[in-house]
Amino acid sequence: VISGAISLLRDANASLFTILNRMRELAKQLPEYETVMAMSGVGETLGPRLMAEIGDPRRFHDAKALIAYAGIDAPPYQSGQFTGTNRHISKRGSKVLRKIGFELMNTINVHQRFYQDYPVCIYFLKKRAEGKHYRVAMFAAYNKFLRIYHARVSEVLDAIEQSAS
Repeated sequence: VISGAISLLRDANASLFTILNRMRELAKQLPEYETVMAMSGVGETLGPRLMAEIGDPRRFHDAKALIAYAGIDAPPYQSGQFTGTNRHISKRGSKVLRKIGFELMNTINVHQRFYQDYPVCIYFLKKRAEGKHYRVAMFAAYNKFLRIYHARVSEVLDAIEQSAS
């Protein structure tokens, strides 16, 4: 029974490796590949997954829409004159994009010595120094990462579109 389970896990791992390699090959053909891969914390596995999940960031009218798509925005809580300040993320968007964000921010946190000068890491450390809970700081930093991602990738795609016309 155990040897059968081990064999099944090896087959699944080989399939996953094949899929990730194919995703990497396809992602290299996209014009934004170099820009995304140059971002700190994004590696050969997370980069293609991030690009596949977001697609063309220009389909979101601004970075806030991308953040809402990821489901890490805090919805407003108001009733009459009361405005709530203790809010949680909405979780209404793509859970895959939230998982990728968690992995990305965890990588940046674990390897802080490599990312000391990266604005997202600086922001994460600032939030932690303010006493924010680990995951609150992590998703605040991921929010910042998505804003940067939206700006950089949209700029590259707009420049390519401008040169083509």
